[in-house]
Amino acid sequence: NRGFFLIGNMVRASVLNDALKCLHNAEKRGKRQVMIRPSSKVVVKFLQVMMNHGYIGEFEIVDDHRSGKIVVELNGRLNKCGVISPRFDIAHNEYEQWVADLLPSRQFGHIVVTTSQGIMDHEEARKRHAGGKVLGFFY
Repeated sequence: NRGFFLIGNMVRASVLNDALKCLHNAEKRGKRQVMIRPSSKVVVKFLQVMMNHGYIGEFEIVDDHRSGKIVVELNGRLNKCGVISPRFDIAHNEYEQWVADLLPSRQFGHIVVTTSQGIMDHEEARKRHAGGKVLGFFY
């Protein structure tokens, strides 16, 4: 009696988590560009925040009539990026504590939050006095 093994696809727990893992691994290997799939609106907004702060180069969204792909140019400035799961609530006066917990120093690094005014980093959210939910971080 041999056991039967099911061979199938893994369940994709988090599209954003996969994308950031992909970025981090390619950055560690010293790659110049990386392809992320599948794409999502949250991933695109997260990448825009990273690009605005100069941690990655430009990125291009490839529409393949499926879930989409994103090709990201890397510039070697990204040390670590990750997802915070579950997406904890964060009030506008709690950013300092989260920065202390997640980032290596107060001088650099960003926490990405999703607010009612869109997806932004913690500094912009603090300026706008907006609370929200923590998506992830990068430095």
